[in-house]
Amino acid sequence: QVQLVESGGGLVQPGGSLRLSCAASGFTFSMYGMSWYRQAPGKERELVATISSGGGRINYADSVKGRFTISRDNAKKTVYLQMNSLKAEDTAVYYCKRVPRRPGDPEYWGQGTQVTVSS
Repeated sequence: QVQLVESGGGLVQPGGSLRLSCAASGFTFSMYGMSWYRQAPGKERELVATISSGGGRINYADSVKGRFTISRDNAKKTVYLQMNSLKAEDTAVYYCKRVPRRPGDPEYWGQGTQVTVSS
């Protein structure tokens, strides 16, 4: 079955960096785009970044452009989110998601990893 397992979250000071990983299994990873989302307390889940199946197309939310970098290693079936210059407002649970290939495809999410930016 499809599994997405995030790791790499933690507590970091403002201005610091973290790298999140999402290990995938149970499907042909190289055929799917992947996304990172986040959800802060009391707020709706928001899209942070998306990368196409081959890595050639990448999009970011305006709030993270220039600070976050999404990448993937299809051989390792893993998608990454490098987060630099972290701010308190980046505090959230971060989730990875497999991008559906066609309307009606099921959505698959990881369990999430907590990122807390605080001094």
